[in-house]
Amino acid sequence: MTEVHLIGGGIHPFGRTDGASGFDQGVFAIRQALADAGLAWKDMEFAFGGSVASGKADAVLPRLGLTGAPFVNVANGCATGGSALLAAYWAVKSGDYDLGVVVGFDKHPRGAFNADPESAGLPLWYGETGMMLTTQFFAMKIQRYMYEYGVLQESLGLVAEKAFINGALAPHSWRKEPVSLDAILNGPMVSDPLTKFMFCAPGEGAAAMIVASDKKMRALGAKGPKLRAATIRTRLEGSFEVFSPSLALKRDPAPTVLASKAAYEMAGVGPEDIDVAQLQDTDSGAEIMHMAENGFCADGEQDEWLAERATHIGGKLPVNTDGGCIACGEPVGASGLRQIYENLEQLRRRAGARQVEKARLAYSQVYGAPGLSAVVILEAAGS
Repeated sequence: MTEVHLIGGGIHPFGRTDGASGFDQGVFAIRQALADAGLAWKDMEFAFGGSVASGKADAVLPRLGLTGAPFVNVANGCATGGSALLAAYWAVKSGDYDLGVVVGFDKHPRGAFNADPESAGLPLWYGETGMMLTTQFFAMKIQRYMYEYGVLQESLGLVAEKAFINGALAPHSWRKEPVSLDAILNGPMVSDPLTKFMFCAPGEGAAAMIVASDKKMRALGAKGPKLRAATIRTRLEGSFEVFSPSLALKRDPAPTVLASKAAYEMAGVGPEDIDVAQLQDTDSGAEIMHMAENGFCADGEQDEWLAERATHIGGKLPVNTDGGCIACGEPVGASGLRQIYENLEQLRRRAGARQVEKARLAYSQVYGAPGLSAVVILEAAGS
């Protein structure tokens, strides 16, 4: 079967953009990706895309052109972008298509994410206790993790401090100013142990990718990273996830553990081979837990990694080099593809002051409700 490559990427700046709808931002990102690849919308054989708060992604068709190409809407929580890319990977890998686009965009109102428990298949009491609010659920989850593995409160602050440092270097980020560790640790408490600077905020933004078969890429005279792996896994009965109505006595692995193991096996590499990683950081605690769930360290080792700045640019494994969700915000449909865009920039050596030297393998992991994780491993062109 053919190899699959990314030959173009585009992004609309994340944050708040008055006067531009989420739909407008999605169209912008697609046009940027097409220009990056030197292609036109009429060249696209298919499209996959998703939006949670800004309507159906296929609404971009009248603006871009009614070409008759199939467009499939994708919805998988925060993993929408990763899921759309996986669908495109399958479409090309199977040999059915050679060239297509993946897009994600959103424009959320201010305030914490919430949802209707009934739509998630949960009893009413789950929402009544506040567990449908991600701030409360993720705070409870990291509290449990800190109790079990001794992770320090300061480590939560170090994750956020790094995010704001990196965000200040990324043109597409929302938060452009570093925030001191003292300000982060002593900021207003939102959901114990997480202060306001340790959470991402619902926001706006869009990202798009052009996906091509090996044959098509050569015919176009293009170059781009190879998708060495693209996987998704959902939660097991005993894993503790956003929409779990209880905490099982016998704990099953998280979906991220399952997705990461499948991705490493597909790519024929291990966590020690990864040069740069973008991990879901809905909050500081999520990044800490995902460091272990993706195999980069053991549970409880995060304190040492963070104290030694191992996840900073220039460290052993740079993580969230554009500031992640904490600095970029969380437009749900776009976040997974923002990670891919950042890795594309890294592997093309176009990341400027946040460039990871000699990056060859780039890893991304996005987590979405009701408990699923998507992992993508990219390899630099010519590696």
